[in-house]
Amino acid sequence: MSRSMLEKKFKLKSEFKPEGDQPEAIKKLMEGIKKGMPHQTLLGVTGSGKTFTAANIIKQVNKPVLVIAHNKTLAAQLAEEYRQFFPENAVHYFVSYYDYYQPEAYMPITDTYIEKDAKINEEIDRLRHASTQALLSRRDVIIVASVSCIYGLGNPKEYQEENLKLNKGMEIDRTELLKKLIHIHFERTNADLTPGTFRAIGNTVEIMPSSEKNIWTLHLSGGTKQKIEKIHLVDAISRKMMGEEETIFIFPAKHFLIPQEERERAIKDIADELVVALKNLKKEGKNLEAERLKRRTNYDLAMIKEVGYCSGIENYSRHLSGRKPGEAPDTLLSYFPKDKDGKPDFLTIVDESHVTIPQIGGMCAGDQSRKKTLVEFGFRLPSAKDNRPLRFNEFSERVGQIIYTTATPADYEREVSGQIVEQIIRPTGLIDPQIDVRPIIEGEGYKGQVFDLIQEAEKTIKSGERVLVTTLTKKMAEEFSEYLKEKGIKAEYLHSDVKTIERIKILTEFRRGKFDCIVGVNLLREGLDLPEVSLIGILDADKEGFLRSETALIQTIGRAARNVNGRVILYADNITGSMKRAIDETNRRRGIQLEYNKKHGITPKTILKNISDITDTLEMKHKKAVGKLLVIDRELFMKNPKALIKEKERQMSEAVKILDFETAAILRDEIKELRSEF
Repeated sequence: MSRSMLEKKFKLKSEFKPEGDQPEAIKKLMEGIKKGMPHQTLLGVTGSGKTFTAANIIKQVNKPVLVIAHNKTLAAQLAEEYRQFFPENAVHYFVSYYDYYQPEAYMPITDTYIEKDAKINEEIDRLRHASTQALLSRRDVIIVASVSCIYGLGNPKEYQEENLKLNKGMEIDRTELLKKLIHIHFERTNADLTPGTFRAIGNTVEIMPSSEKNIWTLHLSGGTKQKIEKIHLVDAISRKMMGEEETIFIFPAKHFLIPQEERERAIKDIADELVVALKNLKKEGKNLEAERLKRRTNYDLAMIKEVGYCSGIENYSRHLSGRKPGEAPDTLLSYFPKDKDGKPDFLTIVDESHVTIPQIGGMCAGDQSRKKTLVEFGFRLPSAKDNRPLRFNEFSERVGQIIYTTATPADYEREVSGQIVEQIIRPTGLIDPQIDVRPIIEGEGYKGQVFDLIQEAEKTIKSGERVLVTTLTKKMAEEFSEYLKEKGIKAEYLHSDVKTIERIKILTEFRRGKFDCIVGVNLLREGLDLPEVSLIGILDADKEGFLRSETALIQTIGRAARNVNGRVILYADNITGSMKRAIDETNRRRGIQLEYNKKHGITPKTILKNISDITDTLEMKHKKAVGKLLVIDRELFMKNPKALIKEKERQMSEAVKILDFETAAILRDEIKELRSEF
């Protein structure tokens, strides 16, 4: 890793300039930051450009930034947006690296012990390393993270101190170099390189860092006193030389590092705790639990002595890091810089804070409940409870100044914020939708919410626009969509049981007009960008609860704010407190927007968005992957076409066996191309 960009500043690139409420919001938030306000809230309505406002703040603050989102998908979307705004700076994505995760647990009622089972995504692990290495080597860094950022990570001091600095011209013994790489958890291989591995052939050493997909090739001189003659950066696929460096830094391949002296101390501490824990269990008459704990812990200690790790080593993290009982673990936050007084020297932006903040606050309690049971029944030492996410107060102490961004601030944001800055005017001039309240039950000349909604949907569809309907349950969504089909409306349901790829397909077809109406539950509140939708029907709006709270209603209403004809019908026999507050707030915002448009002569226009953009990215990646493979395989194809096609078919079958359908699809299309040439 080169350090040539250490002092680089944030450089914002965009064809747009701040408009509407954005200039005032940027000004007020910057004033709050300069005054030292620890908490501020950006109350931005849907479609008002909160991310662009945040980007302008980042440019002016010019210090490392942590952006926290409440799920991986939203984090990926935000990371891509920030990359577009800051193409010359370091924007990284940090989320849990598990594709699948079943935590260790014990259920006393059925006497069932469940072992930890997990599948690590190597690509996400690489991105996590890229995040921590960027934070330790430069200042112009934006890390977009999920709540994974409050979970335990290796000590940043050890991670940084153990990095390997290599200079062109430096004297180095080849054997010693290989030992150092193994010491920082790189694995030697004779096969293809993957992140965190190295290969030594003669006087050439090839290293693929855990954070990159390219290879550093070190060319060593011969003789007794060896030198690094050249350091080349090589493309791992094409083997094309991409550049030459004078100095590089190779960071450890794992975040958790245990120096030998620390390992010996930790082993002693674990053994001492085991003695006390066994004594306490026997005192309580738990002889079976004591025997279970003794066998497991002694086995783990033997593994740590021999190979430096064991399955579930994170449960001994407090001893390995030398922390005191109850002390907070190191997390991603530990990698962010501190000022001369030891205070956090970075900006934190909490996206969709009304969801993210409660999520952060609830992580530790659930974790501790599970660990408590494991400790009580002799599966783990009491210190395992210190392998945990941060508590909310610990999180608050470890972040710098915070800006919460949301359309619906919760009580917490309102209480702690030094100021709430509103961003109600949209750059497009679009206004919040009109709201109409109609009864649920049948009355004189009125057939009830279902028949009324069908009539309104038919009018909307006839004008070439789309409809969203929200129900209270999945079953209602499925049954109502079927009923709409019987009435001649092209409808489909969408809820959390629908797989991600299928969900994308349904939304794409909905935008293209294959479906005119989508019926769903709470997933319709956040993240759907559907400008074709001009009508939203909220069934049973007066059933007070999570799905019909003030926050949920405002978020749902906001889905109709991307169409100039947007309107919302709330079906209710009573006006609940949540309904009244949501309606009043929407009407307040709508009034401000109308006045602004009138004053500035703005005529709102529906957002125009490429309909294919939901799946374009996936399709482009697939085509690029196929194209790249064809280039690589061209030479082999010319030598023996039949053998190559047969090998590709074998690889495709293997991919299908392990359910890796993405790879299988790429290989399938490559085989088609090769066969057509043959």
